[in-house]
Amino acid sequence: MIAFNRAVALCLTLCTLGLGGISASAADLKVGDKAPQFEALDTQGQAWKSAEHVGKKLIVVYFYPADMTGGCTKQACAFRDDLSKLAGQDVEVVGVSGDSVRNHQLFSKKHNLSFTLLADTEAKVAEAFGVPYTKGEKSVKAEVDGKEETLLRNVTIQRWTFIIDKDGKVAYKNTKVAAADDSKAVAEAVASIKKK
Repeated sequence: MIAFNRAVALCLTLCTLGLGGISASAADLKVGDKAPQFEALDTQGQAWKSAEHVGKKLIVVYFYPADMTGGCTKQACAFRDDLSKLAGQDVEVVGVSGDSVRNHQLFSKKHNLSFTLLADTEAKVAEAFGVPYTKGEKSVKAEVDGKEETLLRNVTIQRWTFIIDKDGKVAYKNTKVAAADDSKAVAEAVASIKKK
């Protein structure tokens, strides 16, 4: 019984310290650190692997709470509107949320999003980047093509943005993102990174 109590106490300690797999911020990435490799399903349901993209362009990885919500829609539409300028700067934009592939498909269709959205339904990518998240089912209703849709998600990720440089390192990290202004902040950061 004593051994069992010690094991439970150790598990609780590890979980509290973020070593037991429960913590929502397992990593503490800083600018200059090597970015984690990650993989998730894209809007087409295909595996998107960072290893196949990093090194070719600057990769903007922006985490956001939910498809079809006010701030997240403003953020996504701003990236959509600025995409040609960013692409001209050799930048690829990737949005990550706890939404499913189907949710991303509906979100992309409704707002004509032409960049990659990744379904981080178990918050594995968020954990790799140290982005806080909460578990628990939430839903959003939205009209798409004249039909009301209910989008369910089990993970809600906080709004953080990173830029990974061509060496695979974190070149930019923003933990206090203003949704509507994120693409402008990213464009400024890209200009600064390119000057170095």
